[in-house]
Amino acid sequence: MSTMDRITITLPNGLVSQVDRETRNRSRFVQEAIEHELELRQRRRLLESVASTHQESEAVSDDGTAAWVAEAGPLDSSLLDPADGTPVRWTPESGWRER
Repeated sequence: MSTMDRITITLPNGLVSQVDRETRNRSRFVQEAIEHELELRQRRRLLESVASTHQESEAVSDDGTAAWVAEAGPLDSSLLDPADGTPVRWTPESGWRER
């Protein structure tokens, strides 16, 4: 079992009443609410990161993929069989979709 820390929080009476109408275990309710909020914030940061330009991406974009492929060297055909893949295309409206 994980170690627990005891904390004290102060909430408006009306909010505590609403929590009490939903559950008998305030601590568990608050824990679930905090976990949910942390997941939302993590997801928001991830989406912001994906939407923003990264220095590494800029370098690849500036050089073009041809330079990256040339630097990577010949492809080991035993690692990848292009015939096994599914052709896809990217559109800003719907993301990656099968062709």
